[in-house]
Amino acid sequence: MQSSSPPQSAIDPETQELSLHERQRRDVLQSLVYAGQRPVAELAEMSDAERCKWLFWNLHENLDELRLMEPTLSAKVTGAQFTVVDGSRLLGDGGMEKRLDLSCRWSLALSYPGYDEEIVHAIGDGWINLVIADQAPAYLTVHEGQKAYLDADHSTYPNQIYLEGWITPGVWQEMGSHLSNPNPTCRTDVVLLDNVLFPVKKGFDFVQGPPASIGVVTMEFRAFSHPTERRTSRRAQTRTRS
Repeated sequence: MQSSSPPQSAIDPETQELSLHERQRRDVLQSLVYAGQRPVAELAEMSDAERCKWLFWNLHENLDELRLMEPTLSAKVTGAQFTVVDGSRLLGDGGMEKRLDLSCRWSLALSYPGYDEEIVHAIGDGWINLVIADQAPAYLTVHEGQKAYLDADHSTYPNQIYLEGWITPGVWQEMGSHLSNPNPTCRTDVVLLDNVLFPVKKGFDFVQGPPASIGVVTMEFRAFSHPTERRTSRRAQTRTRS
């Protein structure tokens, strides 16, 4: 009786050494190829979900080329919920846990050659879930020094993106009053620049997260008193890339 196993020469040594995480990452990205490989000129014609897929695929598979367009992810906060849990088992010591859950509307700004201003594309609604603590809790899948990761709703991947991470009490103290400001002309954005976004993949061992997620090493909160007065001055500034 002959064995059904493939001959040793037919086994790809690279595939044989892949971790479960890497195999899952490749499977997810394979489902995004159709949208991800579409040219940037077609972004305006895509749906929000297709633009989201385009972004995730290119951050993993086309990172160097995408960096040239200085992508900026902005989450316009549309609602906030602050939760305090007394005696949380997740902390191990029965201490107090504070969480900030933000509903938001995500957009992607890209700098195109020949255009003076960035072009902004909507990429759908989502959530930002933050633990407020002096350091990242043990149950949050982030590397030391990492603030968060961007992931997606896997039932429709990636239709709604969300950010899972943590901020210090000092940041919450600075931003809390802005988030609860009843003035309709005030708003808060969470901004992620291109040099703080890194795919969670082999070779990027300074970020962690679920398969095909995007590691975030810095978060920037911006409060606007008048939405129409928002100005984009970062293109004129010297950028330091990590």
